[in-house]
Amino acid sequence: MISIKTPEEIDRIRKASKIVALALRDIEKYLKPGISTLEIDGIIEKLIVNNGGFPAFKGYRGYRHAACISVNHEVVHGIPSDEKKLSEGDVVAVDVGAVWEGYYGDSAKTFAIGRIPKIAKKLLKCGEDALDDAIKIIKPGVRLGDVSSAIESRANRNGFSVVKDLFGHGIGKNLHEDPLIPNFGNKGEGIELKEGMVLAIEPMINEGGYKVATLSDGWTVITVDKKLSVHFEHTVLVAQNGVEILTCLKKM
Repeated sequence: MISIKTPEEIDRIRKASKIVALALRDIEKYLKPGISTLEIDGIIEKLIVNNGGFPAFKGYRGYRHAACISVNHEVVHGIPSDEKKLSEGDVVAVDVGAVWEGYYGDSAKTFAIGRIPKIAKKLLKCGEDALDDAIKIIKPGVRLGDVSSAIESRANRNGFSVVKDLFGHGIGKNLHEDPLIPNFGNKGEGIELKEGMVLAIEPMINEGGYKVATLSDGWTVITVDKKLSVHFEHTVLVAQNGVEILTCLKKM
């Protein structure tokens, strides 16, 4: 069941989302060649806690870390490791969630490590643009298929593909709530967005084909063709006159 959030609930989600946004902003300066994904995870946990939150992913379905950190052909849910160190030319997706007074915020961004190949730059821009395209059209009365179609259209125009096995989602008192939000779809289809809905919009876009697989660790999702993937995500509120991006510091 899709819930419409009360003003009090929205305030709590807004605070949790700000904690996430601060962590993603502040982690960027640490993302340099040689740092391990486990070190990154430790820093993110401190950033969340120091801002009054709790890492939303820690303990979720047995997950043991504060962030999911996915490198190059890893799509999402990369498990932090002391053995996995960033290198010049990598792209790394950092997915962060926080809880504040029982409510959740969730956001992700893919970063370039040093100088990256032209195709990687194009893929990163496409991911950011796809998220922007989707968010810009969100308002009461819009169909969910319009949002999904905007993401897929941006990817296709750039010669890339969207992941079809993983979805964005509603968010609030739970990390994952209805509705599921595909990154593909048809305009005019799907549920009608209503004021007070809170959604996590998260394009996952692949350089090559759309097919993905989950590794034996039970978490890490990779592209089957081992080509690059990027992941961007914002928690947004369907507001009376449009949309509020809760995990964007510039709009707070």
